Amino acid sequence: MDHNGRDDDRKKEDKKEEENGLSVERVFENQEVPSWRNQLTLRAFVVSFVLSILFSFIVMKLNLTTGIIPSLNVSAGLLGFFFTKTWTKFLESSGHLKQPFTRQENTVIQTCVVASSGIAFSGGFGSYLFGMSEAVAKQSTEHTDAFKNPSLSWMIGFLFVVSFLGLFSVVPLRKVMIVDFKLTYPSGTATAHLINSFHTPAGAKLAKKQVKVLGKFFSFSFLWGVFQWFYTAGDGCGFASFPSLGLKAYENQFFFDFSATYVGVGMICPYIINVSVLLGGILSWGLMWPLIDTKKGDWYPADLKASSLHGLQGYKVFIAIALILGDGLYNFFKVLSRTLAALFFQLRVRNATSNLPVADRSSPESSKISYDEQQRTRLFLKDQIPTWFSIAGYVAIAAISTATLPHIFHELKWYYILVIYIFAPALAFCNAYGCGLTDWSLASTYGKLAIFVIGAWAGASYGGVLAGLAACGVMMNIVSTASDLSQDFKTGYLTLSSPRSMFVSQLIGTAMGCVISPSVFWLFFKAFKDLGTTGSQYPAPYATVYRNMAILGVEGFSALPKNCLYLCYGFFGAAILINLIKDALGKKWARFIPNPMAMAIPFYIGSYFAIDMCLGSLILFIWEKIDKVKADAFGPAVASGLICGDGIWTLPSSILALAGVKPPICMKFLSRGTNSKVDAFLGS
Repeated sequence: MDHNGRDDDRKKEDKKEEENGLSVERVFENQEVPSWRNQLTLRAFVVSFVLSILFSFIVMKLNLTTGIIPSLNVSAGLLGFFFTKTWTKFLESSGHLKQPFTRQENTVIQTCVVASSGIAFSGGFGSYLFGMSEAVAKQSTEHTDAFKNPSLSWMIGFLFVVSFLGLFSVVPLRKVMIVDFKLTYPSGTATAHLINSFHTPAGAKLAKKQVKVLGKFFSFSFLWGVFQWFYTAGDGCGFASFPSLGLKAYENQFFFDFSATYVGVGMICPYIINVSVLLGGILSWGLMWPLIDTKKGDWYPADLKASSLHGLQGYKVFIAIALILGDGLYNFFKVLSRTLAALFFQLRVRNATSNLPVADRSSPESSKISYDEQQRTRLFLKDQIPTWFSIAGYVAIAAISTATLPHIFHELKWYYILVIYIFAPALAFCNAYGCGLTDWSLASTYGKLAIFVIGAWAGASYGGVLAGLAACGVMMNIVSTASDLSQDFKTGYLTLSSPRSMFVSQLIGTAMGCVISPSVFWLFFKAFKDLGTTGSQYPAPYATVYRNMAILGVEGFSALPKNCLYLCYGFFGAAILINLIKDALGKKWARFIPNPMAMAIPFYIGSYFAIDMCLGSLILFIWEKIDKVKADAFGPAVASGLICGDGIWTLPSSILALAGVKPPICMKFLSRGTNSKVDAFLGS
C-alpha cells in the first residue's frame, strides 16, 4: 500500500515537473529515440545543403566587408526546423510520411549547417587565404612579388586536406569533456534548448510565429537590396555612398550606409561590442588619423601613395594589429591559465565515472537532475566512436596533408607542417576545453601565432610571408573544427542525439563547406573586380591585416613607419590594461568596459558600419523597454531576416555582375565649390 502511494506521488511529481518544464526529458519520455543511422536522413542533408549555401553567402559577405560575424545558430536552427517541418507536413498530408521529424534530426541539420558555413570563416577567404593574393599584395610596399592568386582547384584541395584533422583530434576526449567534466559550452547548450523547445507543442507554436516574422524581414531586406542596386551604376554611387552625416564626416568614414545586414548584426551583437566599434571609429578616424595626417612630410614622405604602408596607411594597419594582438594574447593566456587550472582541479577531484549518476529521490530537484542525466549519459555512451578509429584517422589525414600541402604552397616545407601536426592535438584540446568554459574560440589567435612562428622560421628569402599565411590556415582549421565539434557534442548530449550522428553530420557538413565556400568566394572574386581594394564595396580588411602580420613576422619592426612602433607599444599595452580593468571590476561593471578587438576593426576601414550596428542596438534597446518578452522572442528572428535577405541578394547581384548587367542609374552626392547637391543620372 505504501509502495503504491509512493508511485502515485512520483507520478504527480513527474506531472508537476513536466507542467513546470523542470525536467526536459520527461516531456519527451514517450517518444522513441531513433538509432544513430535513422537520425541521419536524406531530407536532413538536402535541407542542410540548401541552408549551407545561404549561410555561406552571408558569412562570405560579412568576411569581405568588416570581418564581424555574429552567431547564426538561432537562424540555422529556426530555418532548419521550418523547412523540414514544412516538408514532413506535406508528406503527411499526402500519406507518404515514413519517418516523423525529431529533435535529433533537427540537431543533425543544425550541426551540418554550422560545420559547412564555418568553413567560410576558418577557410580564410576574408583573412589569410585572400591575404596571399596579388590584389592584397599590391597594397603593401614589401614582398609584393610574394603572392598566390586564388584558384578554385587548389582552394578546394587545400580545405579538404586541412579541415578534417580537428574532428579526429577531439573525438577521444568527448566523454571527458561532456560527461566527466560537465563543461557548459554555452552556445551548444543554448542551441540544444532552442531545438528542444521547437519540439514541444508551445515551442512549435512560437517557432511558427518566429518564422513568419523572419520571413517578413527577409523579404523586406531582400527587396531593399534590389532597390539599392538600381542606383549603383558607377563608383561611389548609391545609398551606401551617401554622406548622411555631412561631407566632412563622410570623408572620415562616418556615415550611415543603409545596410540591412549590419542593422541586423547590431541587433544580435552585445551592446558593448557595437559601442566599442563606434568608440574605435571616433578615436581613430575622428582624432588620430587627422592628427597623424598633419605630420605628413615629417613622419612620412608627403608624396607616398594612399595605400603605402610607409605612410598613413601603415599607422592604420599596424596600430590595429597591435590592438588585436594585445587583446588576443591577453585572452589566450587568460583562457589557457583557466583551462589548465580547471583541468588540474578536475583531475584531482575526479571520482570514478564508470557508473551513471545515481538517482536521489529525496528531493524533486535532485530527482529531476538525475533523470535527465541518466537518460542523456546512457544514450551518449551507447554509440561509441572507437579511439583507434580517431587516432588512425588523424595520422592518415596528417600524412596525406604533410605530403600534399608543399605541392600547393611551395614555401610551406613538409617539416613545418609536421611540427604543427605534432602540437595541434594539444592546442585543439586547449581550445575546445577553453571554449567549454568561456564560449570563446581562440582559433584566430592560434592562427596568428602560427603566422609569426612559421614566418620567422622560414625567413624573408625563403617565402616566409606565404609560408606564415598557409601555416595560419592549417592551424586555424584544426583548432576551429575541434571546438565546433565539442559544441555539437554538447548539443547532441542535451537533445539525446548520438555522438556518431553528430560526428558523421560534422564530417558531411565540413565536406559540403570545402566545396560550397570556395565556390561562393570564387563567385565574389570573379564578379567584383576591385575585391580587397581599400574603399571598395568588399575591402576584405582582415586580408590586409593578416598579410601585414606575416610581413611583420618576417621583417620585424623595420617594416613600420616612423614613430609607429611607439604607438603600437602604447595600444598593445592599452588593450591589455583595458582587459585587466574589465576582469578586475567583475560582471556588474565589466559590461560597460569596451572591447579592444572590436575597437580595432574600424581603425582600418572606417566607422560607417558602426553607425548601422548602433542603430540595430538602439532598435532592440527601445523594443526591450516597450515589451521585453516580445523583444526576446522575436528580436533574433528580425535580425536573422535582415541579415539573410540582404545576404542572399549578393547571389543574384554577383550573377548580374558576371553577366555584365549594369544598374541603370547612378545616385551620387556631388560637391561643386560651395554648392552641394544630390545628382541622379543614367548609367552608361
